[in-house]
Amino acid sequence: MKGVIPLAFDQLKLENQLCFPLYACSKEVVKQYKPYLDAVELTYTQYITMLALWEHDGVNVKTLGEHLYLDSGTLTPLLKKLEQHGLIQRERSGEDERNVVVRLTQKGKALEARAADIPLRIRQCLALDDAEASTLYRLLYKVLGKMQP
Repeated sequence: MKGVIPLAFDQLKLENQLCFPLYACSKEVVKQYKPYLDAVELTYTQYITMLALWEHDGVNVKTLGEHLYLDSGTLTPLLKKLEQHGLIQRERSGEDERNVVVRLTQKGKALEARAADIPLRIRQCLALDDAEASTLYRLLYKVLGKMQP
């Protein structure tokens, strides 16, 4: 029976993997951001970091990593780059020297206005109506919530 895949191995077909369309969609959606992020001189990961900081300025690195689902090994070089661009500053907490607090600079705060239309532009790229987008959003966060340790 050459060429016939046994039924027991159907779970290994790429088309049967939930992870694959999630991965592919994520990659394709992030690709849509590129021209808009190039205009504000940010990578996608820098952009989501700035989104979190525009919402939670003055947050410690650990909490920021939790908001972004990023570990310190990924976040630290990212923050260094944003600091080099003059968008943020990192400082040791006065209460606990082990904690590093991230604050937006004036330049970082001003960037928010330049980036304000990016979510709407990306939303227009998606082939989903409002109800579908809302359902997808809810389901993705449900999955993320179940994955927490």
